[in-house]
Amino acid sequence: MTSMSTPDINPKDVMELRRRTGLGMMDCKKALAENGGDMKKAEAWLREKLKDKMDSRTDRAAGEGCVAVAIKGDRAAIVEMRSETDFTSRNAEFRAMADAVAAEATSQSGAVSATPSITAKVDEVRIKTGENVSFARGQALSGGSFARYIHHDGKLGVLMQYEGDIKPEDAAGICLHIAGAVPTPIAVDESGLPKEVVDEKRKAAMEEAKATGKPEQVAQKIAEGKLRKFFEENTLLGQTYLKDPDGKTIVKQLVPAGAKIVRFVRLRVGESAG
Repeated sequence: MTSMSTPDINPKDVMELRRRTGLGMMDCKKALAENGGDMKKAEAWLREKLKDKMDSRTDRAAGEGCVAVAIKGDRAAIVEMRSETDFTSRNAEFRAMADAVAAEATSQSGAVSATPSITAKVDEVRIKTGENVSFARGQALSGGSFARYIHHDGKLGVLMQYEGDIKPEDAAGICLHIAGAVPTPIAVDESGLPKEVVDEKRKAAMEEAKATGKPEQVAQKIAEGKLRKFFEENTLLGQTYLKDPDGKTIVKQLVPAGAKIVRFVRLRVGESAG
């Protein structure tokens, strides 16, 4: 009768596997033992075992995270990644993963989808942190030039697409404006506002003007004035520039003739899309 022997496990291999996976010494030793001391097989075995375990935790609330932006020539992407705790969202490995996901997303167009490669990057961090880490959403743009802003805590980011020659410092400043302006701009200009929003505002302004008892023509002018005020306050180009302490500069004045802001995407962690 022969007995099954447990292979001798080199402590250095255990340490190396721990370095690669971020898991405990006992887990790494067991993985090596289960796979005859083969490092690659042990790592794959561990990841598969722990991925199954982590998949059962995806219903746990993930209200923290960060926003990342990547720009590659005439392509760019902005993504939101989620975690359960603020501690993990500030972790260097989590942030590096977010940057890598954003960089990969530049090859897509429109709403970013979680490809197998993106999912693999997320799973790496899920396994190491034991948290419900996930890709939340993102947008990929192409054409023209780009500017970005990421708030110091990493939870708010802006990606702006533009054409023509806007000074780099002004483009960066406009991104900061988009991030911090109150109210948050809804669109670049009036033409980008949803029709239903404009129609609703026009109707409300007209009803309010008529309620004053003014003649129809006068009420119409009052309503149009209220609508213009709404456009100024809620479109990027119409707003007063946040960085001007005197409040005299309109964002539109930072965009020279021949240049154009095409689009912007503003993401805040946990904020609903739209």
